[in-house]
Amino acid sequence: MNIFKRIYCRTYQFIFKLALPFMPYRKPYILSSCEDIPDVLKKHKIESVLIVTDKGIVNAGLLDNLVKPLEEKHIRYVVYDKTVPNPTISNIEEARTYYLENSLQGIIALGGGSALDLAKITGARVVKPKQKVEKMKGVLKIMKRLPLLIAIPTTSGTGSEVTIAAVITDDKTHHKYPINDFCLIPRYAVLDYRNTLKLPPHITSTTGMDALTHAVEAYISRTRTRETKMMSLKAIKLIKENLKECYVNPSNAEARKNMLFASHYAGISFTKAYVGYVHALAHTLGGKYNIPHGLANAIILPIMLEEYDKSIYRKAYKMAVFAGIANKEDSKKDATKKFISWIYQMNKDMNIPLSIKDIKEEDLEELSIYADKEGNPLYPVPKLMDKEKLKQMFIKVKNKE
Repeated sequence: MNIFKRIYCRTYQFIFKLALPFMPYRKPYILSSCEDIPDVLKKHKIESVLIVTDKGIVNAGLLDNLVKPLEEKHIRYVVYDKTVPNPTISNIEEARTYYLENSLQGIIALGGGSALDLAKITGARVVKPKQKVEKMKGVLKIMKRLPLLIAIPTTSGTGSEVTIAAVITDDKTHHKYPINDFCLIPRYAVLDYRNTLKLPPHITSTTGMDALTHAVEAYISRTRTRETKMMSLKAIKLIKENLKECYVNPSNAEARKNMLFASHYAGISFTKAYVGYVHALAHTLGGKYNIPHGLANAIILPIMLEEYDKSIYRKAYKMAVFAGIANKEDSKKDATKKFISWIYQMNKDMNIPLSIKDIKEEDLEELSIYADKEGNPLYPVPKLMDKEKLKQMFIKVKNKE
């Protein structure tokens, strides 16, 4: 990266860090069960809601746990179950039509990160009817209170129930981009591990590695705080101790509960400290090839950490020692190697591939442009990379053996 762009990026990030204590971050109120939701709605004088979910959730019977208490308290609801893995602008506009045509008053998101992100931007479009989704991308482009939003995560990965972010795919251009605004943080979140018990193993693994990516990128961020450091470390330790157990023994209630909170802690961490180039690459690949976000993050994370090399030795040492992956006596270099090797081993044990062969040579220029636009100057990464370097990273992700 040339010196002028480097100065611009680091200055932008430094100013952002100075502003962090004054920004209106908040955490959602935590509910322990869907049965608590009707009382919350009554408290806010809401008598009708849009439920945003997907057909997999419906087929798994998880919707029943939500609609039964709503029906018992005579709260009207309309279900939008057409969410796709990388939610699109078309999804948003369709869900918004459901909301408006049925004169609804609030939104409940039930599902993984896709459903939660879709619900967030649907709410944004309800309150900003003249602002297209494309004009919301970036930071602080909405700045208006959404309808009451309740998030019910059914995966232990995205942490979207506590973040300022939503990631949307333009289904015309196949460009995937984040939208960041404080108003997108849900007002309430239901953290009930029972909603995660029916996750298939491949979803358990990739969403769990997604949470790990959030925690790691937040910890090595240059804008991290004392709170985000501790949240990241707690998340990494919980993932190390519980993710493979959830993968092997899906009905282990204690492990599922721990993973749900690991995801939550990682969400708290990265919504303040931000993520990095792992996400810039993963979002780009998700938009272009519809690769699931957690899968892309899992594959890219160790490759990117290897590339960061010496710039993360000190921080990787602390993550590795805290999680019990390395010993205090290890050198910082050795601890970093152990930490990266552990990530590779986790992927191998859960049948996550080493590389992404879908990447096409003729797409590399386009992919690197989009990743550069997302990552710079926003992401406070330990080592800056320009478009050409990011192109090389896509090649490494494609060819990793």
